[in-house]
Amino acid sequence: MKTFTYYYSLVMKISGTDFLFQPVFLRGFSGSLHLVLLFVLSILSVCSKFRVGNGEGTKQRIKSTKVLFYKQTFICCLGISAFNLALCLLYYFYWYRNGWSEEQLVTLLDLALRTLAWGTLSVYLHTQFSDSGESKFPYLLRIWWGFYFSISCYCLVIDIILERKHVSLPTQSLVSDAVSVVVGLFLVYVGIFGNKKSGEALLEEPLLNGSASVCNTAESKISKGDETVTPYSNAGILSILTFFWLGPLISLGYKKTLDLEDIPQLDPADSVAGAFPTFKNKLESECGTINRVTTLKLAKALLFSSWKEILFTAFLTLVYSLASYVGPYLIDTFVQYLNGQREFKNEGYTLVSVFFIAKMFECFSQRQWFFWVQLIGIRMRAVLVAMIYNKGLTLSCQSKQRHTSGEIINFMAIDAERVGTFCWYLHDPWMVLVQVSLALFILYKNLGIAAIAAFVATVVVMLLNVPLGKLQEKFQDKLMESKDRRMKSTSEILRNMRILKLQAWEMKFLSKIIDLRNVETDWLKKFLYTNAITAFVFWGAPTFVSVVTFVTCMLLGIPLESGKVLSALATFRILQEPIYNLPDVVSMIAQTKVSLDRIASFLCLDELQSDAIEKLPKGSSDTAIEIVDGAFSWDISSPTPTLRDINIQVSHGMRVAICGSVGSGKSSLLSCILGEISKISGTVKLCGTKAYVAQSPWIQSGKIEENILFGKEMDREMYERVLEACSLKKDLEILSFGDQTIIGERGINLSGGQKQRIQIARALYQDADIYLFDDPFSAVDAHTGSHLFKECLLGLLSSKTVIYVTHQVEFLPAADLILVMKDGRITQSGKYDEILNSGTDFMELVDAHKEALLTINNVEVQTVENVSVSEEDENLACTDEVVEKEDKNAQNGKTDVAGPKGQLVQEEEREKGRVGLSVYWKYITTAYGGALVPFILLAQSLFEILQIGSNYWMAWATPVSEDTKPAVRGSTLLIVYVALSIGSSFCVLVRSSLLATASYKTATLLFNKMHMCLFRAPMSFFDATPSGRILNRASTDQSAVDLSISSQIGNFAFSFIQLLGIIAVMSQVAWQVFVIFVPVVAACLWYEVPQPYGALIKTQDFKMQI
Repeated sequence: MKTFTYYYSLVMKISGTDFLFQPVFLRGFSGSLHLVLLFVLSILSVCSKFRVGNGEGTKQRIKSTKVLFYKQTFICCLGISAFNLALCLLYYFYWYRNGWSEEQLVTLLDLALRTLAWGTLSVYLHTQFSDSGESKFPYLLRIWWGFYFSISCYCLVIDIILERKHVSLPTQSLVSDAVSVVVGLFLVYVGIFGNKKSGEALLEEPLLNGSASVCNTAESKISKGDETVTPYSNAGILSILTFFWLGPLISLGYKKTLDLEDIPQLDPADSVAGAFPTFKNKLESECGTINRVTTLKLAKALLFSSWKEILFTAFLTLVYSLASYVGPYLIDTFVQYLNGQREFKNEGYTLVSVFFIAKMFECFSQRQWFFWVQLIGIRMRAVLVAMIYNKGLTLSCQSKQRHTSGEIINFMAIDAERVGTFCWYLHDPWMVLVQVSLALFILYKNLGIAAIAAFVATVVVMLLNVPLGKLQEKFQDKLMESKDRRMKSTSEILRNMRILKLQAWEMKFLSKIIDLRNVETDWLKKFLYTNAITAFVFWGAPTFVSVVTFVTCMLLGIPLESGKVLSALATFRILQEPIYNLPDVVSMIAQTKVSLDRIASFLCLDELQSDAIEKLPKGSSDTAIEIVDGAFSWDISSPTPTLRDINIQVSHGMRVAICGSVGSGKSSLLSCILGEISKISGTVKLCGTKAYVAQSPWIQSGKIEENILFGKEMDREMYERVLEACSLKKDLEILSFGDQTIIGERGINLSGGQKQRIQIARALYQDADIYLFDDPFSAVDAHTGSHLFKECLLGLLSSKTVIYVTHQVEFLPAADLILVMKDGRITQSGKYDEILNSGTDFMELVDAHKEALLTINNVEVQTVENVSVSEEDENLACTDEVVEKEDKNAQNGKTDVAGPKGQLVQEEEREKGRVGLSVYWKYITTAYGGALVPFILLAQSLFEILQIGSNYWMAWATPVSEDTKPAVRGSTLLIVYVALSIGSSFCVLVRSSLLATASYKTATLLFNKMHMCLFRAPMSFFDATPSGRILNRASTDQSAVDLSISSQIGNFAFSFIQLLGIIAVMSQVAWQVFVIFVPVVAACLWYEVPQPYGALIKTQDFKMQI
């Protein structure tokens, strides 16, 4: 108040209307106007609370409407508050050094009131309009915006008039008034045109008008509609630039744990359905067919399928590179300015503004660059996984024998992932050339011809990448080969774990896995130590380049001034990034080439013959299946075909039975109709859709209902008829969850008959034209088999074409055609009565069947009495046991009440919230109890101290200008600098070697512990855990533990130590920066959610589950 009293006394001293042109009047009036804004906001808050209190019981609002430009207004108010806060702090620290005046106090108070008022307005807008159904801004607020715009225009006009009269005004005042005019104009526009609703009309529901179901339904529909919309697809330029479109998802994640249904759908161009056809067309245009794909053509197809995005990221990379070198280019000029040399008026403000703008461009371009390369990488990974999966479905029999499911999982989980990760390094090869060119230009500007020495040193350093890159490529190739062998054995062991448990062989096979892992870890150790040497060489590379450059300057007599030295050191530090990343680029190129080679070789494998079957349009022929002079073989190189001289013709609606001895070719005949066996000669014609029931049931992990529907929509009437025909209703009544029961992997919680009947039900529900049954009744008892044959083949499929293989003679008379197979040929064909007496092959089958039935009946007659007596004794024993159990339960106060059992297969557990410190502590103390960690941190700390010391030494020891005498001799300058640089490089070598040792040891121990727990787990664990989940831990997550997690944790620790070093230096040079630094760090820590260690968490959770 004393300041305002002085302000009014100062104004009254000014005669006439001259006070209207005084800056002190403008600042004081502006502060008063913002005090009025605070008063208006307090009135509006009270009124809104009163209005909400009176209106809660009268109507129910659907909060789907918002004021137009609400988000833009909120961001604008928040931005102007931050802008005024920055100006206030700038004025404060500047005037704090140079003394105060009353006019300056008024200006500071005005800026403080502006900061407070606009910040309060931001909070008011967020609380009152973010989730409300208000359709317009308050009337008082819009009036104030109009006054604010008028005063801002008036202040800007006065500033321009005073500038023309050569009155000295701070540049900040002119900038502040110009910004205020722009903001005021926008707010006036919002006040006039922002009073319309942006969504649907407001829905009101009287309190006594029935239930609120209609409103709830509307809400749910609106929320569902919001979930289907991808915010990124409809985001504006400002939203994309600032990632504001992620705000709703982040806000939701702050309130609750995100589930899959909370994640918005992908943009069609980024989804597999949209990206895969484009990639496939590009690949086919390059190589004709997938079988002729090469590594180069595969890489070209990947690049050209996303060429627009790649060009855009190249532009962002170029902007980032140019902006990052603005600081080193102007740092010499800034040092000279601080030394008192002024080239033009307001040079300091201009330099600071250029630094700020360049940093903003660098920041925004880098963030967008990282986002887009990740987007491209995810898209490439998705299309490669889809391509590998589709290829796996069409592999021929010989190709399937060469690649197990574990190897194919490696292709999708590791190789495709590595190709996607390569997008981070996509532009680094040419970006290195651009950055080196910019660095040489800056060095030539500051150091003259000594820049040539810097160029030669840089080339020498880069040439060292050649042997390192070859070593890394070799080690990576061997590492992947050994990983493939281990995953192949792991997949086979998991598939047969029940046999291993029954025979107590699990420890024997665990030792086999450990042996394979030992071979893998040998290559892993070589790969990690090669990376450590690479880190040492290239952390020392900038030091080597700088030493060569400065020595050249000393030899050529080029004076070393502090500004030029600082500019050169800043250039070398930026040049350090591409030089340091270059080995990673070379390594990543080598790894990606290996992965592309592996994927391309897999895509070149032989597929099923696409022309093996001639498919006729549905309804175009009376013949459903026709094979003429067919010869087929599982092994093309075999001289004797599996099937030969096959000639059959099956009309629509016929039932065809296939019988024969074991190995006669019955299943192969069905396979040739399916196109699964290689065709050597002949023609196969098929008219209509087909469904196949295999001899051994194939069941998906999932609900019983999902297995039967198999992707088709639910038709309840058809579904019930299928269940009845397959005798599944009684089984579903027994199960706790009915048809919602989750089936374990490979149907582990179902009997063989139940799995077979579910498989038959799945085929029946598809409503195909042709049905192929490969002896499905052998897995069920005789009564159930007769029921299935009667209800399915003779009932639901009475109008369909059915071909069934069977060994049960009683099912043969119902066939319209019987085919007798022997040695891969059809020896007899016809109806039952026709072929019964026409040949010996069929007679042998019938006689053998009668003899088997007679033998079984004789055995049953002889043992019936003994069985009845034993059953009576067992019933008595069971009765006594039950009575004893009931008595025991009664004594313990327990009752045997049957309750619903949990599902066998549960969803994979996941941690919620932040990653606990115990997880990190467990990881870093796994190897040698964490004994290496202090030495790693000490080496990094010494490296940081020596780096800061070397830079400080060069800045202190070199003169500011040519006229100033240097503090030390040139030889002393270089000797000390070289000693400090060599010491820092040695620290990097120690740090990298120790980190590689700890990483290797930790990965080995975690692998051994996880597999020991895995192999010692009970069989119930394998029944309830899908093998894919286990294989994922052993492949993808283990690969992350081997190669990624240690470097990520190390980078975090190293960055933290570097940050402490920067804080220590800044506290000695310009402590005022902490006024901005502390809030920014606090905001970053608040937003940061550490998530890069999911593999480690999942591995430990997996061990805990076991």
